[in-house]
Amino acid sequence: MPDHNGIVIAANFTADPIAESLYFWIRQLGWADEVTFAPYNQVFQTLLDPNGAFAANPKAAHVVLLRGDRAADARVDTRVDAEALRAAIRSFGRPVLVACCEPAGDLPEPAANEIRLNGLLAKYPVGDALDPHAEQLGDVPYTPLYFAALGTAVARAIHALRARPFKVIALDCDNTLWRGTCGEDGPEGVMVDEPRRQLQRFMRTQRDAGMLLTLASKNNEADVEETFRAHPEMPLAPGDFIARRVNWEPKAVGLAGVAEELALGLDSFILVDDSAKEIAEMRAALPEVLGLELPHNEARIPHYLEHVWAFDHLQVTEEDRQRNESYLQQVRRGRLERQAGSLEEFLRELKVEIHIQPMTEAQVARVAQLTQRTNQMNTTLIRRSEAEVRETECWTVDVSDRFGSYGLVGAIFLRETDDALVVDGFLLSCRALGRGVEHRMMERIRELAAERGKSRVEVPVVEGPRNATAREFVRGGVPARAEARTPDEKTKPNEQAPATATAVRIDYNRIARELSRPSQILDAVRAEKRTLAAERGGSQQPRTDLERQLAAVWAETLQVANPGVEEDFFDLGGHSLLAVQLFSAVRQELGVELSMDLVYGGRLTIAGMAAAVELAQADPEEMARLMAEIEGLSDEELRALLAEE
Repeated sequence: MPDHNGIVIAANFTADPIAESLYFWIRQLGWADEVTFAPYNQVFQTLLDPNGAFAANPKAAHVVLLRGDRAADARVDTRVDAEALRAAIRSFGRPVLVACCEPAGDLPEPAANEIRLNGLLAKYPVGDALDPHAEQLGDVPYTPLYFAALGTAVARAIHALRARPFKVIALDCDNTLWRGTCGEDGPEGVMVDEPRRQLQRFMRTQRDAGMLLTLASKNNEADVEETFRAHPEMPLAPGDFIARRVNWEPKAVGLAGVAEELALGLDSFILVDDSAKEIAEMRAALPEVLGLELPHNEARIPHYLEHVWAFDHLQVTEEDRQRNESYLQQVRRGRLERQAGSLEEFLRELKVEIHIQPMTEAQVARVAQLTQRTNQMNTTLIRRSEAEVRETECWTVDVSDRFGSYGLVGAIFLRETDDALVVDGFLLSCRALGRGVEHRMMERIRELAAERGKSRVEVPVVEGPRNATAREFVRGGVPARAEARTPDEKTKPNEQAPATATAVRIDYNRIARELSRPSQILDAVRAEKRTLAAERGGSQQPRTDLERQLAAVWAETLQVANPGVEEDFFDLGGHSLLAVQLFSAVRQELGVELSMDLVYGGRLTIAGMAAAVELAQADPEEMARLMAEIEGLSDEELRALLAEE
């Protein structure tokens, strides 16, 4: 299980109930995080305090949750000024996930290192978000359903930041891009119905965010081409696909060919198909490819796609937007390479230009992204945030040739010791490999060492599952006076191979089908809790209708079966926030508002709560009469009455 660095949450309301759904997702995703909450309503202090919860956990996922209506709240203790918040996030210097919760409020444009979660949160609509009674009792403003949605949005955002990104979407044609079979119904006989139109729009958006689209269809290519011509209203056009494998070969063969053509790993591929058989055959041959089987109910296709977490893009750079053009250029380079008589001739005809220069502020986001995505030519495998990129000396590598610009494809991270220039990161995108770029980068490092009077160059190499290319290059390609350091040698504390996206294979299909609505998520959270408590038997079962009503409320709140009427609320796993929810539920169920003094005045039991409810429901005149009778009893008569009861 990967050892992530925790999740730290600051909020201007009591947000602790979110932990239940967060821990559910932590288990589903195979993480090992602990959830930590900053002190209540100390958002600014947490962001600005050098010893606060955020600063104390620099590698954690940092989350800020805000009630939107409190941006203009007159109460000083809960007020969050939007512009001041933006300045605080900017000064914090590390990525911060921010959700503006119900009731919605306006916030300014995000700070440079701020990531808004409201787009993800909108995918989980909740009708009954607010719980006024729970808010009054303990500043817990939301229903369990909304906390489940909020926890899911936070977990989904963290997954998008941590997971190794997918890069290629392979799309089937018949009954996927369109309804019907072009070889049987004819190109004009197939239908581009609304679910397929939405699917194509979704895929076009993915392409605009940097994903590469390919066709993977068992069909006659002429029929597919004619179908596109017959339906010019389709959102996707043939030019949107970087590669095509339209033939009668197994789809695994076609996908493997596209991966080789694009020089990309198959674990970055997604196959979208309507056929369970095709998905199963592909998985048997290429288990690393993610297979997504579209719902048979066509109306559910758009919702399904919106809830496949593998498609999430929290941040899209200009480099992402240009990726399709970059790979088209790569295809043209591949043709030139095959036509060339030798590598020397190929490089001469390619006319490669390499520019290595100090990093600028405008390049920070791309460099941080490069550290997250580059695996093959990556010597230290250190994944850096934008703030961490800024803290290190970095040189960037831009490459172009006769076919166009590759963009920013490389980075060199440097630090100095008394006699050495240490390369804390040597990264080069796979699409620039084999062009002489890596050798020029090493030459520039040697030049910098000489300029600074260093007698040697150190190149730390950390062994990872996919960076054999980097290890082989450094050991065999380091220029004179440079030394390769093996993984056994001591490195800095943060020089470590990154955890993979998860230690378990995420079931994206199940999440999209069964855990895409807040009610489904809350049911799953509660079912998991019931399973964990299945062996715990109840004791002293309810004796009256009121106790039975209260026992049902306790069971729902605590997610335990058959709570005994004399069992203590806190012994059953309750805590103060659940107590607030319990009292709110009792008020809704029975119309009785109980005092929270019951929680702190001794053991909180169903029997004791039933007595408090009866007291609250009693007729005042009848109570006065009973009290008068009790006051008239002698001590001996009172003891006898109590013994009888």
